[in-house]
Amino acid sequence: MLAGMSAAAFDTYTAAKRLRDAGFDEDQAEAAVSMVRDATAADRDPLATKADLATLDNRLGAAISTLRADTRADLAAAIASLERRLIGYGIALAGLLFAALKLF
Repeated sequence: MLAGMSAAAFDTYTAAKRLRDAGFDEDQAEAAVSMVRDATAADRDPLATKADLATLDNRLGAAISTLRADTRADLAAAIASLERRLIGYGIALAGLLFAALKLF
């Protein structure tokens, strides 16, 4: 980038004039300025701002909280189902043991 110009405020007229003053012809100066302008615009476009990052942080935090709550609920349901099965198996085993003791 040319000295004294920031990417945020690129003065194409001044840049072209400086290039012409340095020996560039009109077409060369316009081509160089166009390339610099396009390159700096392309560099700025994909950059995230602090607000973008804050929004993403909030969205990710909410998604993680939802996922955590859903996982806890799913885990609690799985544990309750296993407990019911275990109780059922215990009752069945007690019944079999009682029947076996009655037979002998």
